[in-house]
Amino acid sequence: MSGIVYRPDGASRRKILQLFGATGAFLTLPLGDGAALAQAVFRTNPFTLGIAAGDPWPDGFVIWTRLAPEPLEFGSGMPHRNVEVDWQVAADQNFATIVRSGKAMARPELGHSVHVEVAGLEPARVYWYRFTVGGERSQTGRAKTAPAAGAPVSHVRLGVAGCQNYEAGFFTAYRKLAAEDLDFIYCYGDYIYEGRGSLTRNGPNGIEDALRTHIGDEPYSLDDYRRRYAQYKLDKDLQAAHASAAWFNVWDDHETDNNWASKDDQDDTPPEVFALRRQASAQAYYENMPLRSTAIPRGTSIQIYRRAAYGDLINLNLLDTRQFRTHQPCTKGENPCVLDAPDGQIMGSAQEQWLVDGMTSSKAKWNVIAQQVMMMDLDRDPGPGYRANTDSWGGYRASRTRFLSALRDRKVGNVVVLTGDEHVNYAGEVHIDSRSPGPAPIGIEFLGTSVTSGGDGVDQSANSVALLGANPSLKFINNQRGYLVCDVTPQRWQTDFKVLDKVSDHQGVLTTRTKLAVEAGTPRIVPA
Repeated sequence: MSGIVYRPDGASRRKILQLFGATGAFLTLPLGDGAALAQAVFRTNPFTLGIAAGDPWPDGFVIWTRLAPEPLEFGSGMPHRNVEVDWQVAADQNFATIVRSGKAMARPELGHSVHVEVAGLEPARVYWYRFTVGGERSQTGRAKTAPAAGAPVSHVRLGVAGCQNYEAGFFTAYRKLAAEDLDFIYCYGDYIYEGRGSLTRNGPNGIEDALRTHIGDEPYSLDDYRRRYAQYKLDKDLQAAHASAAWFNVWDDHETDNNWASKDDQDDTPPEVFALRRQASAQAYYENMPLRSTAIPRGTSIQIYRRAAYGDLINLNLLDTRQFRTHQPCTKGENPCVLDAPDGQIMGSAQEQWLVDGMTSSKAKWNVIAQQVMMMDLDRDPGPGYRANTDSWGGYRASRTRFLSALRDRKVGNVVVLTGDEHVNYAGEVHIDSRSPGPAPIGIEFLGTSVTSGGDGVDQSANSVALLGANPSLKFINNQRGYLVCDVTPQRWQTDFKVLDKVSDHQGVLTTRTKLAVEAGTPRIVPA
């Protein structure tokens, strides 16, 4: 039995309980209408996966939830029917002043997820939101609208986080991030990891028992990915971070498959077969993120790259460096290994032109590139040779040179790049060629570590010290877990690197490892 009982007219809830016993939910279908459910009465709360807000604009944001009374079961304990959900947005945390409300349909085609694009709100102010269905109420979420377009803005405070392998540790960083009082949070991807469940992990003293284990094998189907997202979203620390502020989400590789690139995976799966997996992962990603309807997948394609503005202070450009890139060079035994192939693309020509045009025409003080993989030119070989991470911009040097040259030639100033993926904290200068830098960096890159991926980590390793010595443009490196907090004013961008002493213990201690800043008009990193 699916956990759902359809109540005929006149039958009491008590009668149904007597007839059918303890089931997940009790639903009423209006006579003659199979398209929607008029009423839902749940025995268990269907908001097990929490709530979220995303993509804030001056007049609103997206609010999200997904009904799942049995989140890890096939179908999440929901019927193959539409379910109507009520939503409210209030000007106060007690919901004494409701400013917007309505009904949304949770559809089985989208895993009973709900995406409400709330509009008509005031700019630059905090609101609270919640959902109700069948007598059950969700937790309350908080979200702040963006300032009005072009409006003077004196300060924005944002968080940066991602790379959250469930098996690698606890999401303590998200519990701490939820307490930071942020305007918004940028998640650079790897929201889930696609690996099969493992009973062991790499600990500080070798192989040890896993702290937490993925349920099931590696995901390939839509149902597989839905369950993987459900397992992650059941985490209360992650739920708290979503409830604390609106997020801007982009994806990286692990939401689909490690190091995937456009039509290719690492296993030489035929492209037409890999497309089926890409389609499933894209739909699951949309279903579980607070994204606007423009991101509803069309086949394998999903619109991830987009732009947002915070008054006259921040021009935020969110990228997609997975769907449009060519295959990583030097990964299939190519000889010679060519890092600067002229036809290499990391974001595709259309996205590249969109990005250059958007940054060139920007009137904002800070031009921000929020993306997935390292942009700065980092030599990974501390010795006399040169080695690049070919899954980063370092494997696409022609594409990188063309883009950065355009920013330089068009005199785009105050460029800040926010990145993840490496599971290491980095801060450095962005040059076209760090071995032959120009008179000034084109921008500054702050690369955030992981929430858990890589395990507890250490402050400095021997390799970290060697990399700093081999790369003059690299100014900071740290190998612990955590997140970034950025305080932005018209005069200065400051990034605080927050780190945990361990993620193997839910009571890990958070400290600020360092504070680094960039003064407007001077693309150099200085201590804050």
